[in-house]
Amino acid sequence: MTETVTNWAGNITYAAKELQRPHSLDALRALVGASAKVRVLGSGHSFNEIAEPGSEGVLLSVAGLTPVIDVDTTARTVRVSGGVRYAELAGVVDAHGLALPNMASLPHISIAGSVATGTHGSGVANGSLASAVRAVELVAADGATVTIARDDERFEGAVTSLGALGVVTALTLDLEPAYQIEQHLFTELPLAGLDFGTLETIMASAYSVSLFTDWRAPGFRQVWLKRRSDQPLPDFPWATPATEKLHPVPGMPAVNCTEQFGVPGPWHERLPHFRAEFVPSSGAELQSEYLLPRPHALNALQALDAIRTTIAPVLQICEVRTVAADSQWLSPAYGRDTVALHFTWIEDTEAVLPVVRRVEQALDAFDARPHWGKVFTTPAPVLRGRYPRLGDFRALVRGLDPAGKFTNTFVRDVLDG
Repeated sequence: MTETVTNWAGNITYAAKELQRPHSLDALRALVGASAKVRVLGSGHSFNEIAEPGSEGVLLSVAGLTPVIDVDTTARTVRVSGGVRYAELAGVVDAHGLALPNMASLPHISIAGSVATGTHGSGVANGSLASAVRAVELVAADGATVTIARDDERFEGAVTSLGALGVVTALTLDLEPAYQIEQHLFTELPLAGLDFGTLETIMASAYSVSLFTDWRAPGFRQVWLKRRSDQPLPDFPWATPATEKLHPVPGMPAVNCTEQFGVPGPWHERLPHFRAEFVPSSGAELQSEYLLPRPHALNALQALDAIRTTIAPVLQICEVRTVAADSQWLSPAYGRDTVALHFTWIEDTEAVLPVVRRVEQALDAFDARPHWGKVFTTPAPVLRGRYPRLGDFRALVRGLDPAGKFTNTFVRDVLDG
């Protein structure tokens, strides 16, 4: 490449022979049709080689295409180009009196990349971000434009697709009437004495709930409740109300975070943890995440507590969230209500990887599925066994991309076997 391109964290430097940023759909189609290998780079918030096309491939960005955000207030939908980031989309949608059902903790990530990797927010009744998608438009291997909508039998494989089907140029998302959110923060929730029923009650106590721990002591340093203003104020007797504004990572400035202390505000200014106008951190971190059936939540937390002296030295913060079951074949929440255990590590791959393997061993009994865009070492044969519709996805890939133009080493490891 004529320029060095890394992911956001800087732990991956892409080896592609060139980075292309076409400025029109016709140019993109011509480029895809003429290329032997193509992978798409979104906002770069992945921590592994999922976007790596290899030294003979083309790394493609859709950021050069003219952004499209078309809101249909009657249908309560929005058609949005794949390279648009959630912060950009949210402001336009809100101006029409509408809202997305949920957002991730960062509003800075691209829509196409987020749904392709199974990214999510939190809430026992809230599905992954892919759950809002009702149609996908992509440029396939031959350069043709293909639209796959909910009434298409291929749809459940086409959204969380790992970029293996083509270049996503636009998505249509479901919307709902705009709403307001309040954030109520609590501190020092003990793990000792928690039973499964209480943990379920805690995670269902608001529209979106996050628990944070650094595993330096048992229990959770912080609890973030994101309450819809049209829903009852929860009674929360298990922890102490926060007395100052907080950042999830100890020592980081709370000014980067969305408004707290129960101040109501628009959905898109409260559902993310971090404000759109601030870079949430320097990128000096690695991330892992594991999603497992919610009935295993308490046992999984106890298993992590048992190895917290191993985890804590390389950990910045661990977040616990919930995700409702969805039907996307490669979604980590496919077919099961889910608890998500997220780890923000220090930026030291050599020190972090042995701890990642230890965490995976602790969670292995709980059928944990790693987030597709983060650091994990789960062997490919084990991964394949945790996705019952993988065979259907493999057939979908071969139908749309028989020569494997969009298949890199990462995807090949998932599909082969």
